[in-house]
Amino acid sequence: MQWLLQEFEDTQKLAEALDRLELPYTWHKVVPFVGELIPEPTVPDPNNVVMFGSYSLWRYAENKSYWPGVFKISPFVEEDVWHPYLLNGVDALFLTVQEVPEKLPEDDKLWFVRPVADSKEEAGRVKSSGEIIATAKNVLSLDLEDIPIGSLRHNTQLMLTEPVRIEKEWRLWAVDGRIVTYSLYKEGSRVVYRHEIDDDALEFSQHMVDLNPDYSQAYVIDVCRTATGLKLLETNCLNAAGFYAADLVKLASAIDGVGKFHSGMYQLS
Repeated sequence: MQWLLQEFEDTQKLAEALDRLELPYTWHKVVPFVGELIPEPTVPDPNNVVMFGSYSLWRYAENKSYWPGVFKISPFVEEDVWHPYLLNGVDALFLTVQEVPEKLPEDDKLWFVRPVADSKEEAGRVKSSGEIIATAKNVLSLDLEDIPIGSLRHNTQLMLTEPVRIEKEWRLWAVDGRIVTYSLYKEGSRVVYRHEIDDDALEFSQHMVDLNPDYSQAYVIDVCRTATGLKLLETNCLNAAGFYAADLVKLASAIDGVGKFHSGMYQLS
């Protein structure tokens, strides 16, 4: 597998794991808004390339027909099989940025708000309805051509749900239908990165993966513990999600295995 990395603190950690596995990689900068890489990579086999860095890399991977390139995912709230297990989504309010000022009451109610798509336009967070409306009005005051790629746009669909108290949050990495590593990243209100997980949370997460085998070949799944039990928080693009305290040697080895398997099938066909 050929690894193309955009330089961040997290990808530096991934590079250390690749060094331990003796897997080659190259560093690249991304030209803002244009999406080109500097330096331009030399790719002998586009069917055996993976990219890590910002979410926008998927456009470059798609333009170059790289495989796997970036493992794309669909919005988790559209996956019916997961609906009974979602922390947020079943009773959510879905509004585009354009619809927010007209349809969201301007009061002091608190909402957990995030874009429906895994587009990294804005991180999920708790905001008052007034703050959400103010943000929407700021976006709507801009002409579409003046809004940078990767920012909230007029037609961005938002999901708004009742805030829920969370006891623990974990991030897990699924590759080829199997959880390969995990990390605790929040305990109550404290951000803590530890390579640990409760046994039932690991079993729950693998069950979520088993329920939806065709979702994506590789992705990140976030789960949490609440007063009413374990819940699925969201899914994220594996190529652009923070690693926290994951075992990156296990993760890199699993992803490299995907490339070797695909390369073998490609040669046989």
